[in-house]
Amino acid sequence: MIFEKISKDYIQAMKARDSLRIGVLSYIKSVIKYREIENREKEKELTDNDVIDVISKEVKKREEAIEMYRQGGREDLAHKEEEELKVLKEYLPAQMPEEEIRKTVVQIIEKLGATGSKDFGKVMKEAMIEIKGKANGALIKKIVEESLKS
Repeated sequence: MIFEKISKDYIQAMKARDSLRIGVLSYIKSVIKYREIENREKEKELTDNDVIDVISKEVKKREEAIEMYRQGGREDLAHKEEEELKVLKEYLPAQMPEEEIRKTVVQIIEKLGATGSKDFGKVMKEAMIEIKGKANGALIKKIVEESLKS
């Protein structure tokens, strides 16, 4: 499981005194534990997909922070966020190439018989089920919109 890998890597970072990794992994472990407690109330086990979801949200937060820091002229903070982002991305599955996403979206459109932007919601729902965790949601949305227009 991904959580076990994070825990092992956290111990390695402690031994190596890698303060950046220690900070990032400690934080992500606590966020995952919090999600685990939430799921316990729902009597649901935490899966790798849940862990990936947590990490993906943290990646998105870092990307937004980098953009904001750059707009504010704070390259030092943007650089720190980029370093943290690299650590987090190590625990995400490999991202699907854009061409493969396009193929999948086209197949979904054909399967659903979608004809225009009025079917956007249906197509997006199916695409997120099939591609979730393998690609950025914003990229999927962009491709679905482009595919429905053509």
